[in-house]
Amino acid sequence: MVEINGHVATGYQAVADAFEQNFVEFPELGAGFALYADGELKVDVWAGVADKATGRPWDDRTLQLVFSTTKGAAAICVARLVEAGKLSYDDTVVRHWPEFAAAGKEHVTVRQIMSHQAGLPYTDAVLSVEDLLAVGPVVEALAAQAPVWEPGTAHGYHALTYGWLVGELVRRVDGRTLGRYFADEVAGPLGLDFWIGLPESEEPRVSTLEPSPPPTDPAELMLMMQVMGPGTMGFKALTMNGAMMALGPGDNPFNTRAVHATEMPAANGITNAASLARMYAATVGEVDGTRLIGDDTMRLVSAEAVNGTDLSLVAETRFGMGFMLHNELVPLLGPNAFGHAGAGGSLGQADPDTGVGYGYVMNQMLAGIAGDPRTIRLNDAVRACL
Repeated sequence: MVEINGHVATGYQAVADAFEQNFVEFPELGAGFALYADGELKVDVWAGVADKATGRPWDDRTLQLVFSTTKGAAAICVARLVEAGKLSYDDTVVRHWPEFAAAGKEHVTVRQIMSHQAGLPYTDAVLSVEDLLAVGPVVEALAAQAPVWEPGTAHGYHALTYGWLVGELVRRVDGRTLGRYFADEVAGPLGLDFWIGLPESEEPRVSTLEPSPPPTDPAELMLMMQVMGPGTMGFKALTMNGAMMALGPGDNPFNTRAVHATEMPAANGITNAASLARMYAATVGEVDGTRLIGDDTMRLVSAEAVNGTDLSLVAETRFGMGFMLHNELVPLLGPNAFGHAGAGGSLGQADPDTGVGYGYVMNQMLAGIAGDPRTIRLNDAVRACL
């Protein structure tokens, strides 16, 4: 049996038990889980191995890249600018970013970008990994790109482009890059170990991602090919038209220092479970005197903007303003919960009905389009305790 480390408050043992059971039932390698309720840390547990090759143990300082769970952090940055009156979800993007008007995008709104309706899940321009890491070239390519569909008529997951689009909006409105804004206005006040653009000094703390085992069920394999087969919208969105695969078969660019160091606000956030939970807790209540967004803004960002077939993921998805909402694809704690999952299994969420902020991170990725079974078990345990 794996040794579970950390803290569990009275009444929450079932959550720690569910976390432990994940190591028994699934090929969990190293992971962390944390839960805040009404602004207080109730669960903060971790276990396993941070680096499979060396056997380095997962400890209270381990950090994890969380892929698209980063999108929730980016959405909070935009929500704070909206709450401050510096931006509106109904603004046209060109109001803040004039060059974006090219190729018929003059009427695209901030709301459409935040809810994956802008028709920009990838660029036709051929970009290198170096272009993506530099940020500027991909932002210029997105400004020049014609929408793949008429904005506002459909939605499709902007797996990577969401981050650069949102990041450029924040930079145009505030003057700071999104990573800098997040560090100053979100991570700093809350004391989070959470970066979008990791300082080199923190690199030794980062766990190594392990790829998901290939699917063996024929139906699951067929579904994965529908989403990620060559030439599909999903493949183009999830790889930036193949650019993120340029390091070669078997290599994961998300384990590299170069990807950790850049600002990729859709996919390269690096954090731990406690910080992820603390951030989300501060969207639904005060945490040590800090509240990230007020109730009105919280209701605004968690209101359904789109619901239906996703052109990239070929599944039913629901989004608010940058946040995933509860559905079969990503089951959350309750009907009004909002958050974001990341490739391989990570999940951060807030539930205003229970005052909960929740974070789960791991380094063993699992394949699948529907909800990760590890977080489904954790959700059930949290609901039972509450």
